[in-house]
Amino acid sequence: MNKKIVKVTKEKTKKPDSDLFQSIAFLIQESKHRVAVAVNSELSFLYWNIGKTIRKEVLKERRAEYGKQVIQELSSKLTESFGNGWGEKHLNHCLRSAETFSEKEILYAVSRQLSWTHIRTLMYMEDCIQREFYMEICIQERWSTRLLQERIGSMLYERTAISKKPEETIKEDLKLLKAEDKLTPDLVFRDPYFLDFLGLKDTYSEKDLESAIISELQRFIIEMGSDFAFMARQKRITIDDEDYYIDLLFYHRKLKCLIVIDLKLDKFKAAYKGQMELYLRWLEKYESVDGENSPIGLILCSDANKEPLSY
Repeated sequence: MNKKIVKVTKEKTKKPDSDLFQSIAFLIQESKHRVAVAVNSELSFLYWNIGKTIRKEVLKERRAEYGKQVIQELSSKLTESFGNGWGEKHLNHCLRSAETFSEKEILYAVSRQLSWTHIRTLMYMEDCIQREFYMEICIQERWSTRLLQERIGSMLYERTAISKKPEETIKEDLKLLKAEDKLTPDLVFRDPYFLDFLGLKDTYSEKDLESAIISELQRFIIEMGSDFAFMARQKRITIDDEDYYIDLLFYHRKLKCLIVIDLKLDKFKAAYKGQMELYLRWLEKYESVDGENSPIGLILCSDANKEPLSY
């Protein structure tokens, strides 16, 4: 009797197609992001509306004790009905947001994806121009709440060139930034830059400073702004058969120009300006491409004085 031998092989389990998985995973993540953005916008606008409603009620009586009593009673009832999260402190935040921002401003903020924590940080700034500066730069640079708080703590606005300009000039530059996403050099450059993170000793050379900046380049660029792109270190250029070396060369995407950084260990001297202008003329002639703006120079000195630091 002939036996028929049947070979049985175990079919290998097919792994999901990698490309298909990545595509589906991307769709899921995108959807989660849109939901998060929508929820954040709705919550921020809700809190502002709550503040606006409280404000109307509290303003019927201008006595501080009356307003405090209204918020206490409201907090108790909301907590009883909707659970934790409706304490007096939170309701006071809501009230402050309505006192600080108009409906148009709050809608603009949430539409540009600023979170309630961003808004809460900004709304306690008394100076409206300073507050608008941080709001616009925060939107442009996509700062996290923590980074926004760090920038405020490091007095970024006070260190920015524009803070020393007349109020109308500041308003016009911020208006231009808001309407056209157009940065001006005064909004970008800061005096002085905080380089504490470099960990330099009391005595150091320009080479040490440059090396420290390069070794911490990512953090240095964050301090300067996210639109800076590093291009070269000690870039050699030849003028009239003489070699010169540009300490650091960057490109700024939104200003659309090359940025030269020259590092000096002493106070600003007029000769430094002449040297910088020489670099800028050479770069404009030999390195700039069509559509770019003229290069900008930034001299970083260890000691500040009244001379301008950018050109």
